[in-house]
Parts: sequence; structure tokens; C-alpha cells
Amino acid sequence: MNKSLEGKIALVTGGSSGIGRASALTLAEEGAKVCLMDIKEDSAEKVREDIERLGGEAFVVDADLSDPKRVQHGIEEVKNRWGSLDIVFANGGINGVLAPIEDMSPEDWDKTINTNLKGTFHTVKYAIPLMKSNGGSIIITSSVNGNRVFSNLGMSAYSTSKAGQMAFGKMAALELAQYKIRVNIICPGAIETNIGKNTEKTPELEKIDIPVEYPEGDKPLEDGPGKPEQVAKLIRFLASDESSHISGTEMFIDGAESLL
Repeated sequence: MNKSLEGKIALVTGGSSGIGRASALTLAEEGAKVCLMDIKEDSAEKVREDIERLGGEAFVVDADLSDPKRVQHGIEEVKNRWGSLDIVFANGGINGVLAPIEDMSPEDWDKTINTNLKGTFHTVKYAIPLMKSNGGSIIITSSVNGNRVFSNLGMSAYSTSKAGQMAFGKMAALELAQYKIRVNIICPGAIETNIGKNTEKTPELEKIDIPVEYPEGDKPLEDGPGKPEQVAKLIRFLASDESSHISGTEMFIDGAESLL
């Protein structure tokens, strides 16, 4: 059976868990070699081992996405090892500190913006030279937050970073079309991941509490959050030639949750 990504080289940021892990495994199952770029090196090494058990090939780069030198160095490692790059899944990110705007420190704001938005810029910027000769697919993980949903309390920094990723992805899609590089943006809703571990809710959130009554069950399509593996199937499609005429497009994957 032919694999849809046989011979392709993929970079996955935030690949140690959740959507990143599931997508890295799926890309590897389809024949891609995978570089896992993550600040959680030990967890990423476990994903590498899982990929190798599947018969795939992977390696780990320890990089803080907010640091341009570390991201550039990581992508240079891809070049040195494999010589090219076909697929970039810019997925790494944090929820950061949740606080009312008046109580959020500039430092906490910067950390969220620098990791999510600036980190996406670094990833795409340094990947372009490796992708220009053969084209490829860049996929950015944004969110329903900042694009369809604005009711999650204290998430002004996070939502701003996610809205920024959307605009950046569309600008990049047009700019990079001449190189046959496609850029698309996915917007997950509630997905079973451990992103909550890097979320800090401040006591001041009570000041801006807005009571909201959801319809019975706020996930119209399913009973609960989506699964990382469901998102991974979308990543597989966007990484493959099956989506060769899709670029500059946002895709909401939330079971219609954000339409409520």
C-alpha cells in the first residue's frame, strides 16, 4: 500500500504531546521523516521512540520557539541530516497566564505572544529557504479563540496571538505561493490535550466573570472534547498532495462548538 507522504521531510513543533504528538505519529505512519522541535525534550524523545517502533525515522531538537537562534539552529539540523523540508506543522504554543487586562503583567503578555505568534514567525521564516526549491505545506495551529470565540475569560493575550497567527498565515500563503508553498491555518476547539498544564488562572479572573448559559451540551457534534487523532487526520490531509489547491484557508475543527 502506497503511503501518501513517502520520502517527505516534516517538522513538527510542540510534538511532545497532544495534537503535536498525534500528528507526528500520523505523518510518520504515512512515510514522512519527522523532526520533533520541542522545549520538552524528554517527552519528545518518547514520541521519537514511538515513531521508530512504527518503523519510521525521527529526531528531536530542543528549542524555545520564542528564541530565533534556537529555532534557526534546529532547522539547520534538519538541513544537515536530511537536506530538505517539505512539511512544517507550526503547532507549539501555550495558554499562558489568564488574567483581566488591567491585572495582566506586560511580562506575561509578552511570554504568550512571543511563544505563540513570534514562535510561528520564527518557525516559518527559517523553514522557507529549505522549502523554496521543491514547495511544500505549512500548517499553523491557531484556535477558535480569537477567531470565532471571544468569551473565554482572561485570554486576551492568547486570543490576540491566535488572531495574529491567522493574519500571518494568510499573508504567508500569498507571499509563498510563487514557491509552491501552501500555508493553511487550523482552528481547533476543545481537544483532549495537556495544554492546561501551562495555563495559570489568576484570582482576579472573578472580577470579569460573565455568566453564560450554554445549551444542554456545548459540543453539538459529540458529547465531549475532540481527540488529538481527529486533528491529526486533518494535518495528514493538508500535508499531502490531496490538498494541493488549498492555501490561505482556515479550517475549524471543533464539532461546531464555536457556532453556539
